[in-house]
Amino acid sequence: MQLYVERGFEQTTVAEIAKRAGLTARTFFRYFADKREVLFAGSADLQEHLMRALEAAPNSASPMQVVSAVLDVAATALGQHREHSRQRQSVINTNAELRERELIKLASLSAALAEGLRRRGVPEPDASLAAETGIVVLRVAFERWVSEPHGADLSQTMRTTLDRLKTVTTAR
Repeated sequence: MQLYVERGFEQTTVAEIAKRAGLTARTFFRYFADKREVLFAGSADLQEHLMRALEAAPNSASPMQVVSAVLDVAATALGQHREHSRQRQSVINTNAELRERELIKLASLSAALAEGLRRRGVPEPDASLAAETGIVVLRVAFERWVSEPHGADLSQTMRTTLDRLKTVTTAR
């Protein structure tokens, strides 16, 4: 991360990353498919945590209540290191390929959540709508959280964003 911040993503090589980490490039490739994956390495673990939260939600919960429980778990997992997250996001924001990769990861997460909701008996389009809405809330809250270095924690920012969604969807 330090190299990406110091030199920029495009200018940083795998050899430099490996050297900074005290590894060989060959060892680097045992852990990461490419230098982009350094930024996205925890995606599979995050998805597993979120799916467990979805499965643990009470059967009586509405689709959005389930998604809210999932967002709480996401906030706990993602909200531990604001400065690291801020740096990571700044690297991603400066590179179109990384922004695309981030969107693909979020789309995969949304698809997994929608599938989990369907397994709970939520019909379409409700399952997809709730899952996509949850990912939008996650993305908007995360962006606000990393841009406000001394603001509320990610859990609170996530709840506030979900509340804002309720406000903007309520008829006046």
